[in-house]
Amino acid sequence: MIGDLHCHTKASDGSMTVDEIVFYAKRAGLDFLAVTDHDTMASVNRAEILGRRYGVRIIPGVEFSTIDSTRSRKVHLLCYLPKNPDRLEGMCKHTLDRRRKAGLEMIQKVCMYYPVTPEHIARYYSGSQSIYKQHIIQALMDLGYEDRVCGTLMKKLFDPNTGLCYSSVEYPDVYSAIELIRSSGAIVVLAHPSTYDSMDLFRELARQKLIDGVEAYHPRNTKTDIEEMERVAKQTGLILTGGTDFHGYYTSRVNPLATCITGEESINRIYELSSKR
Repeated sequence: MIGDLHCHTKASDGSMTVDEIVFYAKRAGLDFLAVTDHDTMASVNRAEILGRRYGVRIIPGVEFSTIDSTRSRKVHLLCYLPKNPDRLEGMCKHTLDRRRKAGLEMIQKVCMYYPVTPEHIARYYSGSQSIYKQHIIQALMDLGYEDRVCGTLMKKLFDPNTGLCYSSVEYPDVYSAIELIRSSGAIVVLAHPSTYDSMDLFRELARQKLIDGVEAYHPRNTKTDIEEMERVAKQTGLILTGGTDFHGYYTSRVNPLATCITGEESINRIYELSSKR
C-alpha cells in the first residue's frame, strides 16, 4: 500500500478540482491520498465521498502556514486525522482572512501596472477559500503577458524581497500552531524542511517531541537533508512521510501526483498513533 500525503485542490492554490485529483490518484495506483489544502479542510468531505467511489482511502488533512519567529522563516505543518477539527477553525479563518487581504492588495497593485481587471482575476479564485498569486498570474496569462504560471513574471511581481506587487501575510507562530493542532487530536508532521531552510527547527522540534513525523520524501528536499531526517527519525521514533505537494500546473517544476510517496509502514503508524490520541 502506498499513499501521496500532500496535495492541493482548487480550494487553495491547486489547479485541479478535488474530483479530478481523487480520480487520478486511483489511476496513479495510490491506495491512500491526503488532501492537505492550505489552512482549510473544505475539500475533505467531498474527497472522502469520491474516495469510497474509486477505492482510494482519504486521509483528512490540512497544511498550516506558520512562522518560526526565532529565525524569521516560514514553516509548513501537515495535520492529519484531527479528531476535533472544529478546534482548528479559528486558526484557519484568521490565516485565510489575512491571505485574502494581502491578495486584494496585490490585485490592486497589479491593476496599476497591467490592464487586467479585478473581476477577471476573480474568475480564478472564485472556487478557492482565499486569493493566491497563481490566480493573478493566470489572468495575466489570458492577456498574453506570460506563458506559464510560475515563470519570470511571478518572480518580478511577487518575490517576497523584490516583487513589485508583493504583500506579506501574517502567520501564526509555529509553536502555538503545533499546540493547537495537537489539542485537536491530530498527527503533526513537519512539511518539507529543505524548502524554508528549516533543518535547525526540525532538530529542535524532534528533540522536544513536539512533532510526530517529518515529510522526508518531497520534491524540494535535498539529498543531504533527507539523510539527516532519516537519521533523526531513527533516533527519535518520528514517522517518515512522503508527498508530492501536488498543485497541478500551478507549480515551478514537473511534479506529477504519486511521484513522492509514503509507504505502508508509515501509513500504519499514522493510524496507530491516531487511535491512541
